[in-house]
Amino acid sequence: MPTPDRTSLAAIVEAGRQLLELGGPSRVTMQAVAERVGVRAPSLYKRVRDRDALLRLVAESGVDDLGGRLAASDGSLPALARAYRAFAHANPEAFRLMYSISGSDEALRRASEPVLRGARAAVGEARALEEARLLTAWATGFVNMELSGAFRLGGDVDEAFEYGLARLAATR
Repeated sequence: MPTPDRTSLAAIVEAGRQLLELGGPSRVTMQAVAERVGVRAPSLYKRVRDRDALLRLVAESGVDDLGGRLAASDGSLPALARAYRAFAHANPEAFRLMYSISGSDEALRRASEPVLRGARAAVGEARALEEARLLTAWATGFVNMELSGAFRLGGDVDEAFEYGLARLAATR
């Protein structure tokens, strides 16, 4: 008689995400995840090939979470940028991991669709991809600098973010 499953892939990925936020990618080990879900490390290999596969799954889960937050916004470019920034603040390590590990193209398409839809509404089909890339590149740079503590000259960073959004909108 086969041994009953004591954990699920979803629980493994969630444990990986929790560990990621506690200490970055180095904290996400098969042993640490196994302890968190209450199994022995060898049991994880029934669901996840290795640590690299686990990190890809964790990154993809972050991308899916981000995509859900983007889709839940009102779809305007400013709202999308604010949702993107809020995700990064709530999940800084997942935000960083998403850009350092190549996940599935399908997850990327799902997360990108709300931004492309907002860009189409703002500038039309012909320039939607460029507009989406502009917004994403600006917001990613801003948020990465913010998370790394690079804005040390004073001033209100929230106001600076809103100023940047207004300047982007003014260039249309």
